[in-house]
Amino acid sequence: MFTAYLVVTLLTAAANLAAALADFLRAEWILGNMDAYGLPRSWINPLGVLKAAGALGLLAGFAVPALGIAAAAGLVLYFLGAMLTVARARWYRHLGYPGVFLLLAAGSLTLHLLAA
Repeated sequence: MFTAYLVVTLLTAAANLAAALADFLRAEWILGNMDAYGLPRSWINPLGVLKAAGALGLLAGFAVPALGIAAAAGLVLYFLGAMLTVARARWYRHLGYPGVFLLLAAGSLTLHLLAA
């Protein structure tokens, strides 16, 4: 069980760090999506900080389990919000992107709780 937790958590952290980096670099496709979803562009850096903090919290969770649980739970909530935002904007074909991140975060949280 620990191996699954380790792999899923490392994958989740890496994916969120990559997503945060794309936010910080202000990737044009992300800005376009934010416009389509009705989000202000000024939110891109705070959203990137949340993803990066979640990823770092997952990694810190290997040493301090409560941090990992809090980070995974935070990422689950973040990506539930992302799914709702995309659905509210009626861009249903875009639901897969936050959906994958949501599944990774939920998997990390579930496996963390089971491995404890």
